This record gives sequence, structure tokens and C-alpha cells, in this order.
Amino acid sequence: MTTDPRPAAELSADEARRIALRAQGFLGAPDRRAGVRGVLRHLGQVQLDTISVLARSHELIPYARLGAVGRRTVEDAYWTASSEGAAAPRPHAFEYWSHAACILPIEEWPLFAFRRRAYRDRPHWGHQLSDGAYEAVIAQLRAEGPQTATELGGAKNKGEWWDWSDSKIAVERALMYGEVVVTERRGWKRVYDLAERAVPDALLHDDLDDTECLRRLVRQAGEALGVGTRADIADYHRIKAEAFDAVVADSGLVPVTVAGWGKPAWADPAALATEPRGRHRTTLLSPFDSLIWERARTERVFGFTHRLEAYVPKQKRVYGYFAMPVLAGGRLVGRVDPARDGRTLVARQVSLEGPKAVPAVATALREAAAWVGCDAVAVERVDAPELAPELVKALG
Repeated sequence: MTTDPRPAAELSADEARRIALRAQGFLGAPDRRAGVRGVLRHLGQVQLDTISVLARSHELIPYARLGAVGRRTVEDAYWTASSEGAAAPRPHAFEYWSHAACILPIEEWPLFAFRRRAYRDRPHWGHQLSDGAYEAVIAQLRAEGPQTATELGGAKNKGEWWDWSDSKIAVERALMYGEVVVTERRGWKRVYDLAERAVPDALLHDDLDDTECLRRLVRQAGEALGVGTRADIADYHRIKAEAFDAVVADSGLVPVTVAGWGKPAWADPAALATEPRGRHRTTLLSPFDSLIWERARTERVFGFTHRLEAYVPKQKRVYGYFAMPVLAGGRLVGRVDPARDGRTLVARQVSLEGPKAVPAVATALREAAAWVGCDAVAVERVDAPELAPELVKALG
């Protein structure tokens, strides 16, 4: 069955913005009983990244939606295994390649079978592997249980950081194939286990074909975004545009038009059924938050230019190393490039979308400081110098 290609609704830009905010877990009261795991299931993925300024991105994402949930609570919610209904503890989540390296709800394991098959069929790899190394790693995990690459024999040879050891190459290849699963991060190191041991049998053996995997992922991405263009939805799990085209008609998403977008769009029908209402907390956003991670969509939805500049040469940065947009009142009202100096949160650079943004940015800074254990906030630079005294005063 296919959907009618005619648009089901015509949305204003403001309606699309509020639909996106609700779909991403901001508008309306958050489900605090579901907590961090509820945020993960709702979004379908949480991106990981090595950068840690205030906290790592996978901590910042639930913080933005739930408030000052304990950082240990966040880690436990992702990685603590559950023994309910299982002969051995099973993880609530696993790490795999989605939009990037992401934490994913364990229920999504079957949906990435298409990617695991594609990796198995890849003719070339960037690393060569010695004979028997792959089998040796699998045998060690089977005999000794979950281990890091270091415990498996060392992550690196004696060369540069990309000079992986045989055991590291082998276990990463097994991860891509789906024979091995990352079940937690321990001191930021991946902890690997056999999929047959970590993934519940009903999910491990749910053999979906590629078309069904892609159809479900397109639907999940559309639900998580609320409304999006082809590029928005396909990019959520890094699905190729032609694959999106092949399955979108059967995904359950409906075509819509959005004023000012200039491109075809699709929406979750449930998102169109009721008007998005409610308020949300004022907060700093990780640059890797799925609300804003795609630059063109952020400009289209919020009229706000945002770019992660951590990988930009310092002299070419405009807003700072890890500039975090500030979300307030359904809008992006400024940016803060934070740092830590002992128990002081330092706003190295602040940009404000006008004087009305001052109270929101001050609120976001105070709350973030308290969350990470800082008892003071210092401001080094404000792009509009005339607003600096007002911001310092608002910070109290």
C-alpha cells in the first residue's frame, strides 16, 4: 500500500518549528518516569563524541530535555543491563553507526541488519588484518566475557593513533558485521561483547530484509523529527537518498508543504493530529543534539546559523571551539562557548540574538554551572560589548 503523493497539510514555518520541537522532546511536559531511557527511545539515537567541555554530548542531550539529571544516572540508564525476563543480563542500549557513532535502543538492533550486511559485502577496508586475528578475538570474548580493546591485546601498535593493532582491527570489524556489540563505555573505551550473548534472542534473530529495515528507519526518523525534507529524514540515520525514495511511500509518513522551505517535506501523521502546545526549559544545546545537528535544517527551521567549529582552525572560528546554542521560548537566542576553570564555568565567548536574549542566556549558564558542579560563572567576551554589563548583572 502506498500513500497519496498529494500534500496532506500545508504548514506555516512557525507550525513546522513547533512540531519539530515537540517531536524532539522539548514542547510539553517530559516523561520523567521514563527518564533518560525514555529520551533515548523517543529520539531513536543519541550521538556520541569524544569532546567533553561541560560534559560529553550523550550526557548533554538528556540534560537539555530533563534538566539536571545526575551524570552517573545518565550513564547507568544507557548501559546498566537488565535481567528481567532473561537468562543473563541484557543491555538497554547498544552502540553502532547510525547518524554517526550513536547509542541506540536495543529494540533497534534488527533495523540495522541492512548496514551490517553492507559492511560484510564491502570489498575493501582501510586496515589489513593478519590471518587468524579475527577468530582469535571472537574466541577470547567467548571465553573471557566483555572486554575493551586494551584487554583484548592492545588497541594500538607503536605508531600513530590510527596504527591499530590486529586485535583492535578485528574487534571493530566484528562490530560492523554485528558479531560483536558495544555494550558500554568504560572510561570512554568501548566494551565489546558477543552479540549472541548481549542481544535478546527475539531481536538477534529478527531477520528483516533491507527494504523493511529502511522503511522502519525512515518512519522512525520522521517521527523523531516531526516534519522534515528528504535530506533531513535520510540524514537522521545516514540513509542514501535513493533508498529513502524507494521506501518513503510505504513508511507511513505523509507529504506536506511548509511555507518558505522550498522543498518537498514529509511529516509524522501523529504530529499533525494535535497542535503542539506547552513550554520547555531554557537550556544549552550540544552541537551534536539531533534538534540542531544538521546545519541546513537548523537554518530553515530556526533561522539560525550554527556550525560546530571544534575542527575549524582557531583563527577561522567565529563563535568558538564548542559553541552551544541557547534554546529559549521555542527559539535559538544565542550561543555560548563554555570552558571550566576549577569550580567556575567560563563563558569564553557569548553571542546574543538581541537584548531580549540576555535573561535566557544567563539562566542557561547558571543552570549548566550548577549541573556540572560549578558555583560561579565568568564571562570573558560578549560579541555585542554593550550587552556585557547586562549579562553579568543577570548572572548575579
